[in-house]
Amino acid sequence: MKKSIILSCVLAVALVGTLFSLPKVVVNNKGKDVDTERSQSAAAASATETAAEPSSKSHDGAALSPDQQKVVDQLRSGFNQAGDKDKVAAGIKLSDEFEKLQKFDSAAFYAEKVALLSPADENLMRAGDRYYEAYGFAVDEQKSKNLGAKTREYYQKAIDQNPGLLAAKANMAMTYVNTENPMQGIMMLREVIDADPTNELALFNLGILSMRSNQYSKAADRFRQILTNNPANTKAKFYLGVSLVELGDKEQASKVLSEVKKEEKDPAIQQAIGELEGRLGN
Repeated sequence: MKKSIILSCVLAVALVGTLFSLPKVVVNNKGKDVDTERSQSAAAASATETAAEPSSKSHDGAALSPDQQKVVDQLRSGFNQAGDKDKVAAGIKLSDEFEKLQKFDSAAFYAEKVALLSPADENLMRAGDRYYEAYGFAVDEQKSKNLGAKTREYYQKAIDQNPGLLAAKANMAMTYVNTENPMQGIMMLREVIDADPTNELALFNLGILSMRSNQYSKAADRFRQILTNNPANTKAKFYLGVSLVELGDKEQASKVLSEVKKEEKDPAIQQAIGELEGRLGN
């Protein structure tokens, strides 16, 4: 499964009750462990400025261990001291490390610095992806708005350079859901489907949005479309199962969830399946 699709799946699970307002049963406990660092200013930081980096003191997630902090400090020092020739590579390493540690705001912060230093497609996409990830785990409303704006900024820059970046358009669409113009996001997803009728990311996002509006039949159709082309997509199969539960199709829901239970290793999904099976038994 492509990284952008995996990211969307993770966000879809983690954002239950916040962005997508899905049934409580599908909450991903990983959301409790991620950072909730300070919101970034809407203005772009300069490529060499470090004062605006999100503060580690504002993290809600687990603090870094001494060994983890040592690695971060070394990478940050390497980035700050790097010459122009090496600064992009150093920034990517630092951003990647923060992402690995689930410090998503800091990962986005340094990905943005890389994009400002070298605005190639891949660097703009990385900044957009990292801000989208941070946006997905933001709890504070204002922070969510700020990170959503940053996500759109960098995805739009990438699209301006390469209109064929459908993943950027599909992800950017989801940041419009809680704005004053949610239909803009729906239209963008439909544009992606028009260009690529089997685009998994756009189909998945449309399925999630259908669930958000309690249109479970439409949601089930979207997830079935994904599974027709990629039967191994367990996240799509899981949400198909959830949709079938909501539609009252107990027999099919039980069958689908049983398959997911065998195939999916994520403990949060396993816990959710247990709760859904409890509903089916009532």
